[in-house]
Amino acid sequence: MSNYRIRPGDTLSGLAARFGTSVQKLARDNNISNPDLIISGRTLRIGHSGRDSFDAGGGRQGIRGGGGGRGVGGGADVGGPTGVAPTGGTEKGRRLAEAARAAAMGMGGYNSQGLCATGVSRAIRNALGIGVSGNGNQIDNNLPRDKFRQVDMSLEDALKIPGLVLTWESTSTRLGSIYGHTAVTLGDGHSSASDFIERNTTNSGRSGFKVFVPIE
Repeated sequence: MSNYRIRPGDTLSGLAARFGTSVQKLARDNNISNPDLIISGRTLRIGHSGRDSFDAGGGRQGIRGGGGGRGVGGGADVGGPTGVAPTGGTEKGRRLAEAARAAAMGMGGYNSQGLCATGVSRAIRNALGIGVSGNGNQIDNNLPRDKFRQVDMSLEDALKIPGLVLTWESTSTRLGSIYGHTAVTLGDGHSSASDFIERNTTNSGRSGFKVFVPIE
């Protein structure tokens, strides 16, 4: 259980998605009779639907390093257990995160192949049965709006939730400036997966950031 101070513009549904719980649980834990009305400045008790956070330790720390590939910066091992679904978030999100991890390990491992959209598209198809085409800066327009919705969330908060689709319009590399970048969050607070696993996902050198969540 953790505490969160409500900010202007927050909604209970948005906070539930952010912290991997449900509106009903937040309302129940905080004695909120009207879930559509929360007051800025008050403190919410947050109880996640599973464990409070993804176990990013595990018994396998893996390999670090690995230089950059085409389109995006280099990456390294996520640092967590392999083949274990992250906790928190929604069921679809957890499935998508695990499919993204598997797709990345089957493509570049911890080094970019410059095929981020291919990895993300493969993960979405394998986890949710949805076909999505386009490069890194086109995926956001091609995600079906009855299956995904855009949310206003910082990268820091998004990385704590498994199975969110991240897109950037452009990155600092030559190909990234043309094709952008896309990835799926793994839910450990720092990693994402596309055609490779990027241990420390950052907005540095990237612009046009957007976040999409699978609709349950």
